[in-house]
Parts: sequence; C-alpha cells; structure tokens
Amino acid sequence: MELRQLRYFVRIVEMGSMSRAARELDVVQSTLSQQITRLESELAVRLLQRTPRGVVPTEAGVAFFREAQLALRHADQAVRSAQQSRLSGSVSLGLAPTTATILALPLMQAMRARYPDVRLHMVESMSGHLAEMLNARALDMAVLFDSRLHGSEAGPARPGQARPGGRRWQVHPLIEERLFLIRSRRHPHASPLPASMALADLALEPLILPTGQHGLRSTLDTAFAQARFTPHVVLEVDSLSMVMAAVDAGLGSSLQPWAAMGRFEDAAQRFESALITDKDAQRTNLLCSLSEDELSPAALAARVVLVDCVRELVQSGAWSGTEAIHHDH
Repeated sequence: MELRQLRYFVRIVEMGSMSRAARELDVVQSTLSQQITRLESELAVRLLQRTPRGVVPTEAGVAFFREAQLALRHADQAVRSAQQSRLSGSVSLGLAPTTATILALPLMQAMRARYPDVRLHMVESMSGHLAEMLNARALDMAVLFDSRLHGSEAGPARPGQARPGGRRWQVHPLIEERLFLIRSRRHPHASPLPASMALADLALEPLILPTGQHGLRSTLDTAFAQARFTPHVVLEVDSLSMVMAAVDAGLGSSLQPWAAMGRFEDAAQRFESALITDKDAQRTNLLCSLSEDELSPAALAARVVLVDCVRELVQSGAWSGTEAIHHDH
C-alpha cells in the first residue's frame, strides 16, 4: 500500500467522480483506476461502486476513508516535523586550490542536498594560510597537507589530534595523492615524458614550485632530501593558477598532484605528465578541524559529508592519482 493510493482514494470519495478527481490530481483517469484496483486487490475488498450520479464508497470504503484521511494527516505532520527540525547554522571550510578543483563543487552540491538550511562558507587558499586561519578560529575545518601534522603528534595515517601552534586540532587523514611532473605540450621539448620518472631524473628540469611555508613544498623538500636530489628551481610562486599559467606558457615544469590540471577542460592537450615514483613523492590530505567540543552540529555534519564526498570521488575514479586511507573503527 502506498501513500499515493490513499491520496487517490480520498480525493475520489471527496469529489464523487473518478474523472474530476483525475483532473484535480493531474493524472490520467486510467492510472487512477489502476491504482484503486490494486488497492482493492491488496485489501481483498471493494471500496468504491459506480452509480448514475458518480462514484460512492461502499460500507468498507467509508470505514477505510476515515482511516485513510487520518493516515494522510499523520504523514503530512511527519513531513512538517522533519522540515521544522532540519539542521541549520553555518560552517566555514578551507580548501587548497588543488583540492578545491576536485572537491569544492561536489561538496557544495552534497551539502545543499543533505543540509539545505546550513550556510556553507568556503575559503580557497594555500595550505599555509589555511592553517593560520584554523589556528585563529576563522575556520571550522580545512583540508591541509603539512606532513608535520600527522607524524608523532597525531599518529600515522589514522584519526587523531595535533597541536600545531599550540592549538589542538582533530586530524583525520583522507587520501594519499601521488605527485606528477607536469609540463606544457605546447612548447617543444627534447623528448616526450615517459609514464613515470624518479626525482633523480629531473636534474636539468626547470621547476616552478611554491615556497617552503606551504604543505606541498614541505612534502617535496622531504622527498628531495630522501632522494639526495637538489632541484633546479627557476620560479617560486604561491598561487596554483599562476604556477599552471607559467607551466602552460613554457616557463618551466612543476611537481603537483594530478588535480592541479583539473581546471583545464583541455588538460590532455595542454599538458603532459609523468608519475614520480619516489615513495616520498606523495602527500596526505588531512581533514583538520577544531576540537569536537568547539564544533557546532552543522560543522560536525559537514565534516561527515566531506569525508563521504572524498570517498565517492576516489572510488568513482573522478580523483585520479589518489588512494583512500582506510581507518579501523
């Protein structure tokens, strides 16, 4: 039995006519008749009978009519109660430009669908700036990359706490992103890039990188040190859009996650890339938030939605070059 069948039946009895009820409900009369027939079959009793003056309920139909009206009122009240108690409030979230390229729109869409009354305030900035904003309580949460946040303080690759700058954060590792050498296809090179390379192969490669205060550079410096490799840095730029514009213009190459190319619809025509095989040439995306007792219900809900979005993007293949970090609960 379905609620729509109850609504159809109640409206037919109220209108005293199958055709008028069909017009009122904006359905074809045959559909209305089929649903009433199914309802009567399920109940094993006739509910309506035709007369020269229209359709009237049988004795069983009169009894069912009263209960159907009550059931519909209860259903409507349940909808109103749910809507009136919908989660509301606001939450502020910071994403680095590469992360925002892949995650921002799906996250906004998921929040709109699941929590339409929660106002989402999103900030896109380099991870170093986001960490400062989180420390200053200007953000509820941010996706950061600095490897120092999930070392001994938070425990390796599992949810925990860290105290950067003396503040306590909740730290939840999300995914591992592999890094790629990215360069322009539109400027001549001696030879095309292979599918993968080691850092040691990049001795003569002119690199455009962010400065040391940001998470990606911290990850790269660790990888450079482990590989005993001295990079040939020709530009330091703390803006993803400027880095990629410089790469596109042929001013150098960059070491970035795959997502750095995400804002270019013609990325395959503009850029070529090679996976960096050094085991340290990857970064952990960390969901860092204020401590549990400082987060509002809206922020706690948004944190769950963000984790769900990341998992779905990785599993669907929409976020290339990544691997989800699984936690034991």
